[in-house]
Amino acid sequence: MTKWVYSFGGGQADGGADDKNLLGGKGANLAEMSGLGLPVPPGFTLSTDVCNAYYDNNENYPDGLRAQAAEALARVEQAVGASFGDHGKPLLVSVRSGARASMPGMMDTVLNLGLNDQTVAGLAAQSGNERFAWDSYRRFIQMYSDVVLGIDHYHFEELLEIHKEKLGLQLDTELGSEDLRNLVDQFKAKVAEEGGGAFPQDVNEQLWGAIGAVFGSWQNARAVTYRRLHDIPASWGTAVNIQAMVFGNMGEDSATGVAFTRDPSTGDKRFFGEYLINAQGEDVVAGIRTPQHLTRAARQAAGDEKPSLEEVMPEVFGELEAIYQRLEAHYRDMQDIEFTVQKNTLYMLQTRSGKRTAEAAIKIAVDMANEGLLNREEAILRVDPNSLDQLLHPTLDPAATRQVITRGLPASPGAATGKVAFSADEAEALANNGEDILLVRMETSPEDIHGMHAARGILTARGGMTSHAAVVARGMGRPCVSGAGQLRIDYKSQTVRVGDITISAGDILTIDGGSGEVMLGAVATIQPKMSGDFGTLMGWADEIRELGIRTNSETPAEAKVAIEFGAEGIGLCRTEHMFFDADRILAVREMILAADMAGRETALAKILPMQRQDFVDLFTIMSDLPVTIRLLDPPLHEFLPKTDDELAQLSATTGATADDLRHRANQLHEYNPMLGHRGCRLGISYPEIYEMQARAIFEAAAIVGADQGKTVVPEVMIPLIAGKAEFIYLQARIAAVAEQVGAEQGAMPRYLIGTMIELPRAALRAGEIAEQAEFFSFGTNDLTQTVYGISRDDSAGFLEDYLAKGILDADPFATLDRDGVGELVRLAAERGRQARADLKLGICGEHGGDPASIAFCHEIGLDYVSCSPYRVPIARLAAAQAAARGR
Repeated sequence: MTKWVYSFGGGQADGGADDKNLLGGKGANLAEMSGLGLPVPPGFTLSTDVCNAYYDNNENYPDGLRAQAAEALARVEQAVGASFGDHGKPLLVSVRSGARASMPGMMDTVLNLGLNDQTVAGLAAQSGNERFAWDSYRRFIQMYSDVVLGIDHYHFEELLEIHKEKLGLQLDTELGSEDLRNLVDQFKAKVAEEGGGAFPQDVNEQLWGAIGAVFGSWQNARAVTYRRLHDIPASWGTAVNIQAMVFGNMGEDSATGVAFTRDPSTGDKRFFGEYLINAQGEDVVAGIRTPQHLTRAARQAAGDEKPSLEEVMPEVFGELEAIYQRLEAHYRDMQDIEFTVQKNTLYMLQTRSGKRTAEAAIKIAVDMANEGLLNREEAILRVDPNSLDQLLHPTLDPAATRQVITRGLPASPGAATGKVAFSADEAEALANNGEDILLVRMETSPEDIHGMHAARGILTARGGMTSHAAVVARGMGRPCVSGAGQLRIDYKSQTVRVGDITISAGDILTIDGGSGEVMLGAVATIQPKMSGDFGTLMGWADEIRELGIRTNSETPAEAKVAIEFGAEGIGLCRTEHMFFDADRILAVREMILAADMAGRETALAKILPMQRQDFVDLFTIMSDLPVTIRLLDPPLHEFLPKTDDELAQLSATTGATADDLRHRANQLHEYNPMLGHRGCRLGISYPEIYEMQARAIFEAAAIVGADQGKTVVPEVMIPLIAGKAEFIYLQARIAAVAEQVGAEQGAMPRYLIGTMIELPRAALRAGEIAEQAEFFSFGTNDLTQTVYGISRDDSAGFLEDYLAKGILDADPFATLDRDGVGELVRLAAERGRQARADLKLGICGEHGGDPASIAFCHEIGLDYVSCSPYRVPIARLAAAQAAARGR
């Protein structure tokens, strides 16, 4: 019989941390903690296999599951001395999700399950605390109705607020048992009103309703969005964990909290977290109440008068401190832990590798390596390369003028400036139109995930450092300021007030997630510096990586940034980008629209000195590092005048009439220009264009070589080759120019001539092309287009459907398609090197900055990858990780 259910608790478990794929992250770690003898309430896990079987079988459970679950539940009853549904001594359970990859807040949870009109009395008698029992029941009705019955939680929140207002109360904890009993009656009436039936009283119906809702939440909109953003396959499924409840809302000797074994924002080695007295876990993470600090030091540093857990419950705090140290040493990683204190007894509800900012990830990895917990390769593997993007962009200039209007908690570091949006949908819509958006909310919830991803930063009026907004923002690398309590947000009027200042939707705010400051308007920024732990980790990465890292760059500013970030040369200089500069576009248009070669050569003579200076600037910055220059690639129509004013300006320059120019532009029109007269085809039709560019390259190399006393060896790249004959024709023209420049300069220039492999035919004929070409650079943007027959510029509208429906696992323009495009790259590399053993191989498409694609490039033995300047550190780390995993 297939085993579907795995028990844990009482110092033993059916599995452990290595069973994450089967038990999910939460279930595996609950089992591991149980095996370590930590105080874990007993329970059991329905495996991820159940989830997959559930969806494979039209949302029906597999045979044997209910019987195995009943047996596991009986073991929990025996362990805690209570019975599920018993009126005198009822067992209550939590039902929680648990995928193998952490997805905080994305799926559903139900707490206090097993309460009904009879068991609530038993809970009151058993605990001796009637208020606690009715508080737990009203919480259960609200949560179960929202998660299982589909009745929005705001209905119940509204009833709660009205009830407190009538009584003149501010906090939920001020409500008495009779108040809570009345609320339960109102909640049940609201369920009947909204759902058309009585709130379920059968505890087994409650249990399987909650289990079904948690499995169902694997496919809810926010979970699907989160999986897409974090590359989590839908096929992994989620586990469901059923665990005996322990209660942090039993009174002043009970509490609940969330803690990190190191600071998740900075990486500092200090116990970090928050707790609430007389509360349950959702109160902390939902941001409904602002929690208190765990440690005295954190409370004092924040200037908070509310006592810390260390001061209120010193013995419990001592136990918790010992457990966190043990867990971090055991897992050899920073842990995110959840705990509950019930009548001064500590229980551990979860441990997992904590979400952290890029800054914290780097510091933790370097510190743990220095502490001996990790070796350097393990430290390198602990940092997500894509997360470095958080560190590679500007931060607020300390010297800049700023108007600070309020402060909150520094929940996720970094600076963000944007137009205020008050809803996730609005933030996403505006961001899709190219706007920089700041999402401003009372507090965020999992339903806001799409807006949080679209926004530049997040600002909330409520919530602490471990609230949903803080945790998710840190995981996404979004700056966040939470708990800015002076904000008065009015969703209806689309305004937020701070004292006498009113900010409307669309107004600009700036937040500093490192200091918690909220500022009116935009604030100047400064460029990041690579130093300290960042520099240390990058140094370790450079020691083990085998791939070279170059940059795609054609301006001095970009080249300087890339060098600062560790680029080892330029892998792609797109000369067409230089042609758009205002000081030369007229000459370029004159060249394109010329009626004959003489006219083109006249225009090219104007462009030559400008193009030569472009290369002088790049060669000077790059010194003796390699520079690969792609000759003109795009269709000529891209440079043509688009407006009547531009046409009139060109007419005045050339002396041609506007009608003649329009006629020539119409002659150049193509129905499918990306597969038309572009790349090497231009060089064959108009060789004088490539000859001018070659002359500019060789003359610039001679100038810089003389100035620096070094030999500059440019790499001249011919684009869009389909076969050997095209290459030989253009190679001869370029070599002839080199001979001419050599004769004029008195010294023959040194150079390489290679090609971009971006057509399937070129990949297939790579062997014969390599007989002539000295290097290949794989242009995987166009190669992906031509392999798939998809226009990259037009694919966004339907690729989302392919991803959502599981037809594609990833966008092939973002992550290299190993099976199709990758197979051609592998084949071309093998055939090329068979023909020329020293053939230099690189990749210069957007995939050159994608970690998964970089791993593939390492596997097939390319020499380098080339990416945008700000992706260079990401590529360096990804290349090191590929090397480390291959050892």
